[in-house]
Amino acid sequence: MNDILFAQEFAKELEAESQASIKCLERIPAEKFGFKPHERSMEMGYMALLVAEIPGWISYTLANPHIDFATYPHDKATNPQELVDLFKTNSAKAKESLSAIKEGILDDPFDLRKGDEILLRSTRREQLSSMINHLVHHRGQLRFICV
Repeated sequence: MNDILFAQEFAKELEAESQASIKCLERIPAEKFGFKPHERSMEMGYMALLVAEIPGWISYTLANPHIDFATYPHDKATNPQELVDLFKTNSAKAKESLSAIKEGILDDPFDLRKGDEILLRSTRREQLSSMINHLVHHRGQLRFICV
């Protein structure tokens, strides 16, 4: 599939997942942001923040050769409305980046790093392909409170 068609289809898939994500984020009570269902689990607020941030990874991936988890700036959200606003902002940026894509960029290499350590090397296309699944996965983890 060429890059432009891939980007158009990917933008449709992101849009299809947006309403469920917003509905979930609206229902995360701020007083539960620190809740962890298990000692090894992420805090609920951090997991909700990931759901809100993941669309931002799309535009970041298209503009950069890697994401460095040691230095990647995380957003802040202290309540459900801030999570929803962040998700909407990141989704809009993602759609804008996807609509401006140039042919040939998706097969460029892309790394996930932690400092100098390369955790995963793939193409931009492979990274993007996994992002919506990652979003849905974390949204599913939040689901028990997003009724």
